[in-house]
Amino acid sequence: MRRLRIPRMKRIRIPRMKPFRERNPVVIGAVGLSVIALLVVAAFNVQDLPLIGSGERYSAAFSEAGGLTPGDEVRIAGVKAGKVDAVELDGDHVKVTFRVKGDQHLGTTTGASIRIKTILGAKYLALEPKGAEQLAPGSEIPRSRTVSAYDVVAAFSDLTTTSEKIDTDQLATALDTISGTFKDSPAEVKASITGLSRLSRTVASRDQALRQLLDHANGVTSVLADRSGQLVTLIKDADKLLQELNRRRTAIHDLLVNATTLGTQLSGLVNDNRKEIGPALSRLDTVIRMLQRNQTSLERSIQLLAPYARVFTNTLGNGRWFDTYVQNVVAAPVTPRTGGSR
Repeated sequence: MRRLRIPRMKRIRIPRMKPFRERNPVVIGAVGLSVIALLVVAAFNVQDLPLIGSGERYSAAFSEAGGLTPGDEVRIAGVKAGKVDAVELDGDHVKVTFRVKGDQHLGTTTGASIRIKTILGAKYLALEPKGAEQLAPGSEIPRSRTVSAYDVVAAFSDLTTTSEKIDTDQLATALDTISGTFKDSPAEVKASITGLSRLSRTVASRDQALRQLLDHANGVTSVLADRSGQLVTLIKDADKLLQELNRRRTAIHDLLVNATTLGTQLSGLVNDNRKEIGPALSRLDTVIRMLQRNQTSLERSIQLLAPYARVFTNTLGNGRWFDTYVQNVVAAPVTPRTGGSR
């Protein structure tokens, strides 16, 4: 019976992975810093990410901002659908950039308006979807399809202009005619007509005062319009002044904090060296009292030192020697020298 030879299987050596601690730390640090930098950039631009972003971005052109600010809501049919990203001046109009979340259908003729959200004046951007096709992301809604917020100042200005055109005399005559026509009417109707007639006479009697009031209001408005540049400059200067005061307040606060810290440190220094400072001051006080007791002797010594110094100076003023005289000392005998010249 023939034996079958089974070929030996070769061992496949799997390369051993290099331990993490044996890898180059410079490469590991560079890769780690790169990953951290990418995460930081992604965190600051999370709204622009395709999967977790906050919707498609659009813009709308308005004649004025109307109090709309970045962060305000974007609503469609009263339901929150996004938020405003930016409100900036673009040429002769205001450009409002906003985002819309979810799969919202905005047609190519979609309109936008700025509306009041609360009684305190908060605003929101309202969208009115129109059109069959979808509005392309990044498109701008033109000014012809946008409506700015209602301006109360403009309304009062229009009221002033309209009131000036009313013929009060003709209005009073018309109301009197209505009153005469309805004189046979029931008592309730007569009372209403009488009230309208009295209102007409009151308006007619105050016509001049009303005109003066409107003229004055118009004058104030004109002055403010003419001085708008100066008002803007005044507001800017006031802002600079407030900024400077804020900086000075910060500097004074830092000064007070540093002074408090210095006082605490000095108190600690005095407490730490109180044992050495006390005896030193005591010894200094003893020396001062001793000098005070000997002040008369010191002054007398200084007075007597002056004649001695004068005589001593005169004695040494003849050169590198000085002459002196000692009483009752016999002079030494002179021994004659032998030979040689003298």
